[in-house]
Amino acid sequence: MWLFVLFLVVPIIEIALFIQVGGAIGLFATLAIVVLTAVLGTFMIRAQGVMALNRLQSSLNELQNPTEPLAHGAMILFAGALLLTPGFFTDAVGFALLIPPVRSALYAYIRARMNVQSFTVGGQPQQRQQHPDVVIEGEFEEITDPPKNTKPGTSGWTKD
Repeated sequence: MWLFVLFLVVPIIEIALFIQVGGAIGLFATLAIVVLTAVLGTFMIRAQGVMALNRLQSSLNELQNPTEPLAHGAMILFAGALLLTPGFFTDAVGFALLIPPVRSALYAYIRARMNVQSFTVGGQPQQRQQHPDVVIEGEFEEITDPPKNTKPGTSGWTKD
């Protein structure tokens, strides 16, 4: 239900903002702002995405909980999608998600409402069973040509 409301309300807000801003500053200035925010947002997303990926890699390398870097990366990805979507409201939310304290506050809000049952990193290493060197003796016969009396569709190397 909330998703339906979101898909209904956000476009209405965007249309209203386009009408208001376009009436105040004109069509071409409004379009220029929309394109400029998309370009600026792309550069900011790229820079912050690399930093988030580095934080995620370091947390995994140090065997720490990667939840927060993953959440920040997801919010940066979502911010990128919002910034590429034309509109003033989506741009405002997208730029807000690029501010680290806003992401941290949102992460804390979401984390307080979730209950994690368990979390493991890497798990226990598998122990190899030690077997003494075992020698298996056997006989073999080298066959160079397949038998002549084979059925069509079979290799002839196995018994039917």
